[in-house]
Amino acid sequence: MRKHLALMVALVFVIGISVGCSKQTNNDEQIQKDIQSKAAADPETKDSDVAVVSKEKKVTLRGTVKTPAAQQKLEQIAREEPGVGGIDDQTSIAPEATQAVQAPPPPPPPPVEQPKPQPLVVPAGTALTVRVGQALGSKTSQTGQTFLATVAQPVSVGGRTAIPAGATVSGTVVNAKPKGRFKGEGELSLALLSVAVKGKTYSIKTRAFDSTVKGKGKRTAATTGGGAAGGALIGGLAGGGKGAGIGALVGAGAGLVGGAMTGNKQVEIPAESALTFQLSAPLTLPPGQ
Repeated sequence: MRKHLALMVALVFVIGISVGCSKQTNNDEQIQKDIQSKAAADPETKDSDVAVVSKEKKVTLRGTVKTPAAQQKLEQIAREEPGVGGIDDQTSIAPEATQAVQAPPPPPPPPVEQPKPQPLVVPAGTALTVRVGQALGSKTSQTGQTFLATVAQPVSVGGRTAIPAGATVSGTVVNAKPKGRFKGEGELSLALLSVAVKGKTYSIKTRAFDSTVKGKGKRTAATTGGGAAGGALIGGLAGGGKGAGIGALVGAGAGLVGGAMTGNKQVEIPAESALTFQLSAPLTLPPGQ
């Protein structure tokens, strides 16, 4: 009886072990199938070449995936499978995907350099014709006195207007000396100091306008620009008031100047007279001016 009882116990034990192993095998197979089915259905992992092996509820993943995101998703699917006790992820990312991730982006194309705007330079020697806003004279003006004028004719450089007509100009009386009754000369010397262009004022340098009257009772005048030889023909004036006409000629190498001499033998320039000065130094205006 004892032998039979021991035999029966051993048989039951063997059968139990066999059933347990069979049940464990069935569970591992089911885990493998479930993980593979889910991986094949997922958009991120469906193109992966991966084998799933489950042994004693420990899942091993082998093969290649196309992207790091697919690798993470596959591991997540295996981890969420019911009954899985552990995961050994031995998958690798395809070489072409690794290179695509590691390769730096191509450098952007170099920016197209736009040409920088150049300043506008009015060269020395350029004539600047202005219309004085007040009467000036060898007797009535004082040395150091300032006066205002407006540009009568626009000045262009390379087809671009550098100084527009109507721009405000300031000048100074360099020298004013009234003529004596019996001797001495009546002298008047003018120069321009600045010009305003588009709201900004720029310093300028011009050759001096020098006009001289001499000789008792003689109606003569000698007018020079910047020391150059030559004379200016003075137009006769009726009353010398505002708006009176005036004519002038240019001496050789001199700027165009205008002047008038009335019966009192003094150098007089009525208001609204047109005078043309010559720049003795270039005027540089900023780009876009």
